[in-house]
Amino acid sequence: MEVSKRIVLRFPRRLIDRPIIYHLVKDYDLEFNILKASITPEQEGLMVLELKGNQDEYDRGIEFLLKTGVQIQSLSQDVTRNDERCTHCGACVTICPSAAFAVDPATRRVIFNDEKCIACGLCIPACPPRAMEVHF
Repeated sequence: MEVSKRIVLRFPRRLIDRPIIYHLVKDYDLEFNILKASITPEQEGLMVLELKGNQDEYDRGIEFLLKTGVQIQSLSQDVTRNDERCTHCGACVTICPSAAFAVDPATRRVIFNDEKCIACGLCIPACPPRAMEVHF
């Protein structure tokens, strides 16, 4: 069965110069799409990836990452909307490149689909009440 998941990888300093993503491709036959990256030599690195492949190979690839010392987290855990702050103004709808926001035609309320979110951060400054939060 084919899977596609968006995850956040955190690399400790000791792993920055290792070819970890190369191994995901070569050893586990996974496709990757880098959605966001911040990797600085001698510091911790962060990478937001979309990984695609066979479920068994995906699971083995995740196991490899964990054994290597990479911290893994679902992207949807890092991008959130504070529903108490949201005024449903729609500013996020027009700025989002991945169409993670949509206006419900019946209620006129903004719907946030975290599965579509690529954590680009464009919604953060666009949101007047600061309801969108990214926690990396």
